[in-house]
This record gives sequence, C-alpha cells and structure tokens, in this order.
Amino acid sequence: MRKILNKYWILILVAAVVILLDQITKSIVRANLPFAASWTPFDFIPFFRIVHWENTGAAFGMFQGGGVIFAILAVIVSIIIIFYFPQIPEKYVIMRIAVAMQMGGAIGNLIDRIRFGPVLDFIAVGVFPVFNIADASITVGVAALLLAMWAEERKQKEPSRLSEDTNQGSSDPVIDDQA
Repeated sequence: MRKILNKYWILILVAAVVILLDQITKSIVRANLPFAASWTPFDFIPFFRIVHWENTGAAFGMFQGGGVIFAILAVIVSIIIIFYFPQIPEKYVIMRIAVAMQMGGAIGNLIDRIRFGPVLDFIAVGVFPVFNIADASITVGVAALLLAMWAEERKQKEPSRLSEDTNQGSSDPVIDDQA
C-alpha cells in the first residue's frame, strides 16, 4: 500500500481536491439557485455571474447530447492516466499536477453524469460558455501539461544547441585584421 501511495500521492491529492471543490460548489448551486436562475455576487463585476445550467455535452457546452459518450471517455481517460502517471518522472512536478487536474476534472463531471444525467455548469464570465470547476481543471491541466512539455523540450534542446554553436565556433578560420 505504501508503495502505491508513494507512486500516486500527487495524483490522489490533486484529483481529490478538484473533485471535492467541484462537487461542493455544484451542491451549493443546486441547493440555492433554481434551474436557469442567475446571481451576480459582485455588483462591481457585472460580467461575472453564477448561474444554474445543465450540460449534456462536453466542457463549455460543446457536443450537446453526448453525455454517455463523455462518461465512457472519462472512464477511459482516467484509466490511461492511472497507468501513465508513474511513467512521468518525479522531477516533472508540473506535468504530474497537470495530469492529476485533468483526472480530477474528468471524474468530477463523471460523478454528475452518473448521479444526475447532465453536468451542472455554473460559472458565467461575459459571453464565454458557462463552465464549472471540473471543466476549468481539465482546461488548465491540459494547458499546463502542454506548456511544461514545451518548456522541457526546449530545455533538452538547449545543451545540444550550445554544443553545436561551440563546435561551429571552433572550426571557423581566425581572421587577422593586422595583415
């Protein structure tokens, strides 16, 4: 058991925090705001609202009616993450957190699909599609993973680029300006 916890503690912790925040916030909205109602908690930020909306598709209201497909995808993605996670070296903390955020978001929305059918979306910012904590976690997780992979790739290419520059510099002829 200890070996599993050592391998997966970041995944378990981050995913659990995301799931907990997602489910608590959705529960608060369900209990306090009727369906299709809207609340502006900050009068000085009128473009930010809390709404009670249901989504039968993917994040941000895309692909409506595909709830069963997205539930199956959430299970598949979660299984892939569980198997892939130990392959990420421990030194790549941002990549590990990003993957855990994606899993937490996928499971948060999966819980809604299993319990209620549609997923509850409640964060409305301007004209952007309504979303929830799970959607935000998936999106931020994907962006963080891509940025971390890009940064790591650049870091790995940097030493080879420096050695190429050094090698090229040593083979250049020396020009004597005094001749």
